[in-house]
Amino acid sequence: MATSIGKLSKSFLLKLLVGIIILPFVFWGMGDVFRGGNQNVIATVDSNKISTQDFVNYINRLNLNEEQIKNLSKTDLVEQILSDYIGKKVMSLEIEKLDIIVSDNALRNIIKKDKLFFKNDKFSRTEYEKFLLKSSTTAPQFEANIVEQEKRRQFLSFLAGGIVIPEVLVEKEFRKENQTKTIQYINLDKYHSKNIPSQENIKELYERNKNVFFTELKSIRYSEIRPELISGSEEYNENFFKQLDIIENNVLDGQSFEETAKVNNLKIIEFNKINAKKENEAKNKIESLPDNLFKKIYSIKIPQSPEIINIEGKYYLAEIKDEEKKNRPMNDPEVLEALTAQLSFKEKIENNTSLAKDISLGAFDGDNYKKFADDNGLVVKNYKISSLKQNDIFNEGLVKQIFLTKDGDINLLTNNTLTKSFLISTKKTEYKRLDKDGNEFEQYEAKARLNLINKIYQAYDESANQKYKVEVNQRTIDRVKNSFQ
Repeated sequence: MATSIGKLSKSFLLKLLVGIIILPFVFWGMGDVFRGGNQNVIATVDSNKISTQDFVNYINRLNLNEEQIKNLSKTDLVEQILSDYIGKKVMSLEIEKLDIIVSDNALRNIIKKDKLFFKNDKFSRTEYEKFLLKSSTTAPQFEANIVEQEKRRQFLSFLAGGIVIPEVLVEKEFRKENQTKTIQYINLDKYHSKNIPSQENIKELYERNKNVFFTELKSIRYSEIRPELISGSEEYNENFFKQLDIIENNVLDGQSFEETAKVNNLKIIEFNKINAKKENEAKNKIESLPDNLFKKIYSIKIPQSPEIINIEGKYYLAEIKDEEKKNRPMNDPEVLEALTAQLSFKEKIENNTSLAKDISLGAFDGDNYKKFADDNGLVVKNYKISSLKQNDIFNEGLVKQIFLTKDGDINLLTNNTLTKSFLISTKKTEYKRLDKDGNEFEQYEAKARLNLINKIYQAYDESANQKYKVEVNQRTIDRVKNSFQ
C-alpha cells in the first residue's frame, strides 16, 4: 500500500490528503500516561486498542529510508509516527460518529476520473490492473485506502463548511500586504562573516559525519524498444502498444533485463559506475547519454529491477545493474564547502539567538541601535517599502515580516536559509485603501477564509485532545524501537 500511495503523488487521489490535520498527541513529558501493560497493545484511544502488530505494519508501509530505519531505536521518530497514527484513529472515530460514508458508486467515480489510469484520454481497466500489479497491492486494499481518504476530505469539509467572513478580517489580510513602511536597517552579512570556522572544527565535524560524505556510483543499462523490433512495423500503432504491454507485464512478473532484451532482439547500451552528475569515475561527462533519459534511469530505486520508461514518445527498457558508495575525503572541495557552510550556519544561529535575546531585553533601545552598528563596523540605512515585490534588498518573505512589525519596534529578520540577516527599526506605517467592490476584495476574502479554516482545525485538534483519553504503553514502544536495531 505504501508503494501505491507513492505512485499517486501526482494524482487526484493523493491530493485528497492535502489539509488533513494531524492531531497533536505529543508524548514527551506526560509522566504517568507511560505505563506497562499488555505487550500486544501499544496504545489505547478511549476503549479502542491499537495493537503492536498493526502499528508495526503501519511503520513498514511508510517506506522509511535506510538511515531512518537504522536510527529508529535512537531517536523519537517512533513516538512521532505513533502520534500521527493516533491522530488518524481519532479522526476515524469522529468520522464514524458523523456517519460519513462513501458509496460504491462514489468510489467508482473517483477511480474512473483519475488520469493515472487513463489511456487515450479515457479510463482503462488494463492500466488500473497494471498499476495494482506494479504497486504490489490488491484492489480491495487500494480501494479501502481511497475510501478512507475521501471520508477525511468530507469530514474536513464538514468542519469548515458555510463560513461567512466578516469584512474586518478581509481588511486585516489586505493590510498585511498593502502598506508603505519607513524603516532603518542594518545588514548583518559583515557581522556574521567575521566568524571563520577553524581547521580543527572542520576536521572534528568531518570525523563525526564522514559516513554522510560519499559518492554514489551506479551502473545503468537500457535498450530502446523500437516498433520494427517488436511489431514488424516502423509505426507506433496499436500492434506496437499491444506488444509493449506484453513486455511490460513480463517485466512486472519478474522477467530479467537480459531475458527481456534477448527475447525482443533489443540492443543493450551500458554505462558503468557513473555518478548523479552523469560523470564516470574519471570525472568525464557521458555526453552520448541524453540528460532526460539519464535522469529517468538514474532515479530507479531498486537495482536489477527493470522498468519500461517513456521519454518524449520513445520507449525504453532500463535498469540499474548495480550501485556502490565511495567515501569522499575531507579535502574534496564540495565536502570542504559543505563542512564550512554547516559550521558557519551553526555560528549564525548562535549569533542570531544572542541578538534576539538582547532585543527582548531592550539592549537596542534608544541610541544603542546605532552604537551596535558603529561598534561592529556596520552601517544604518534608511529605506521605504511600498510593495511586497520591492525586493532589491529584501525578498518577498522578508518584506512580509517587515509589514507585520509595529512602529517603534526593533526586530531581527532572517530568510529561511540564514543567508540574509537584518536588524530593522520600524519608523512609520501608512496603509493603502481596499476597494470593497474590486477584485482585490475577493482575493483577500479567500485568504481570510483560509486562515479562519486553519483556526477551526486547530480548535478541533484541541477539542479532540480533551475529548479522548489516550494511553500509551512505553515499554511496548521501547520494544518496537529495539526490534529495528
